[in-house]
Amino acid sequence: MTRTERLLKLLQILRSHRLPVSGQTLAGELGVSLRTLYRDIATLQGQGADIHGEPGIGYLLKPGYLLPTLMFTQEELAALLLGLRWVERRTDPALRQAAQNVQGKLRAVLGAEAQAQLEKTPLFAGPAPSMSDDGATARALREAIGDECKVLIDYTDEAGTLSRRTLRPIALGYFDGFQMLAAWCELRNDFRHFRLERISACTRSSERFSGQGGWLLAQWQAYNRQRGIVVQPTQ
Repeated sequence: MTRTERLLKLLQILRSHRLPVSGQTLAGELGVSLRTLYRDIATLQGQGADIHGEPGIGYLLKPGYLLPTLMFTQEELAALLLGLRWVERRTDPALRQAAQNVQGKLRAVLGAEAQAQLEKTPLFAGPAPSMSDDGATARALREAIGDECKVLIDYTDEAGTLSRRTLRPIALGYFDGFQMLAAWCELRNDFRHFRLERISACTRSSERFSGQGGWLLAQWQAYNRQRGIVVQPTQ
């Protein structure tokens, strides 16, 4: 266990207790000496943790203290970086740039130990199939989802039939080589899935579905679970 991991675990132990915990108990759970525990307590206090107590009495973390958002274990850092690398390889330009920005911010604020772990992460996302879309459609749909705004699309299905749909977009899925939109289709009066490369036109409507986005997303998830549906593009 690295020191960063140990400090995080110490905070988690303290958060799980409402009454003071003895130093001996804490040291035993962490597998360290009392001297090391006292140093760790002092480090956390120096970082802003409101820990009350002293040797021989016990320690208590006062309510309201939030765990530092940038204290990660080695595996958590690896998972985070792998996810960012996957986004860089398999999404549209706007999300790729966002992933690069996040990596830059992480390197700027992580402690020296965590930053060294980040640089040594040996996990990489493989090359992605080329995307025919420049990302404009995906970005427009993400914005419409966030604003709970309807969209009008021209869509060509697998059989080559063109149709115009009014949709309430609720989710985007990123797969190798293609992207998929989940939406409530007003033409079919049901949930449907649309491959983005088959959308020839996408226009934001002046109509909104305010307050329904989260509810629709939950209904779509339940709809798929109940039917054991594997998401496929609409016909």
